[in-house]
Amino acid sequence: MTLTLYNSLTRQKEEFIPIEPGHVGIYVCGPTVYGPPHLGHAKSYITFDVLVKHLRNSGYKVRYVQNITDVGHLTDDADSGEDKIQRQARIDQVHPWEIVDKWTRQYMNDMEKLRLAHPNFYVRASQHIGEQIEAVQKLIEKGHAYVVDGNVYYDVESFPEYGKLSGRRLEEQKEGVRVESRSDKRNPRDFALWKRAESSHILKWNSPWGEGYPGWHIECSVMANKYLGATIDIHGGGLENKFPHHECEIAQSEALNCTPFCRYWMHNNMVTVDGIKMGKSLGNFRTCQDLLAKHSPEAVRAFVLSTHYRSPSNYTEEAIDAAAVGLTRLSQLQAALIDLVGKNIAAGTADAEAEKLCLEVEAKIRERLDDDLDTPGAIAALYGMVTEVNRFIGSSSLSSESAGKVLALLKLFGSDILGIVAEPSSADSGMDIAPIMDIIIELRKEMKAAKKYDVADAIRDRLKAGGILIEDTRDGMRWRKSA
Repeated sequence: MTLTLYNSLTRQKEEFIPIEPGHVGIYVCGPTVYGPPHLGHAKSYITFDVLVKHLRNSGYKVRYVQNITDVGHLTDDADSGEDKIQRQARIDQVHPWEIVDKWTRQYMNDMEKLRLAHPNFYVRASQHIGEQIEAVQKLIEKGHAYVVDGNVYYDVESFPEYGKLSGRRLEEQKEGVRVESRSDKRNPRDFALWKRAESSHILKWNSPWGEGYPGWHIECSVMANKYLGATIDIHGGGLENKFPHHECEIAQSEALNCTPFCRYWMHNNMVTVDGIKMGKSLGNFRTCQDLLAKHSPEAVRAFVLSTHYRSPSNYTEEAIDAAAVGLTRLSQLQAALIDLVGKNIAAGTADAEAEKLCLEVEAKIRERLDDDLDTPGAIAALYGMVTEVNRFIGSSSLSSESAGKVLALLKLFGSDILGIVAEPSSADSGMDIAPIMDIIIELRKEMKAAKKYDVADAIRDRLKAGGILIEDTRDGMRWRKSA
């Protein structure tokens, strides 16, 4: 099956065909680092983490770029208000760069804990000011921008296709502009490319138009162009960025380069908490740090990926607990397979069935991920495998070699790509305690033969409390670690 993605620009699923065969350039809007990463960030970046890993596993060479917005993002997301980072610095009574450093480090730390692979490039807006000034100058020269008292605005009427991503006609876009018409704008829909800085403003740079700082939108256009070229394969981000941010990126980039900016636009939907939009003022804000203090990274990822990325996710404690409980089936299977691999068991009667099952499950997972990143379907395919493999294990009909093949499949998709199965530690392998367990099982057999069933049951119960399960099967006793 070929990879298909839902393209927000065309509003339909399309076969993915990269600009350069075998290579993919992807740009994902990163965080504005003025506060802690939250569940909304987790959904977006976990989604694109899986996409990148799936692309790489499918044979593509991927260049993944993500920005860090450390200047220019104003409190109303438009052209007025205070810089979010500078505002937080004022509240905390520290320098803005301290805010940037603090929350960038927290973001990196949280994403690592959530098992996200680092992009090829993290690009910071403040480190590309010169390129942004140059781009603004070119837009002025091309007649797409104008200067008013140190501010530079993009003239949206100079770009007739403005609104093609969001589907908003020019005459309808007043509602998308969060502030009333500014007296210095020709049109209330025009947006800032460069903002004049007041004397009290800390984050500012010299420019041909005086001291100021870049507009939020021009930053991403410039950095995407620098690291991925004039036309990129995939641009991703949250649905809330579709308008005005991504719409403005298109207008700027295509006016500058006279070529389509992006071929495939992907937008993940929002996260609600108990059915209500998440927000600090509502007291339902869930930071990544809070989540990871209560739940495993695998449970958070399973919760996110159990809903399709284009659908809204509703966070409840019950939902993430259910995701965690469901994962025990996968972790228990992993432990049982590791045990079998270590026992060097010869060919089993279910080997052919197991290998056929592996091929079928792999094909199904790839099919689901190729269908617009259907992660719920991919997870369901993994769970569907568990019952069958447990049947093989329970009947003692699976060889170590076949167990290894199932284990490799579970590692590839469950751990490496989806990230919902924890990597086993050396302590999880069971190899260090295997000789001891052999002795305990022999002792338990003797207790049962002597009809000392209470002692045998006590041994079983004590081991269960310690995380080791002993199962009495028709083929004898087996043991495994619990999740």
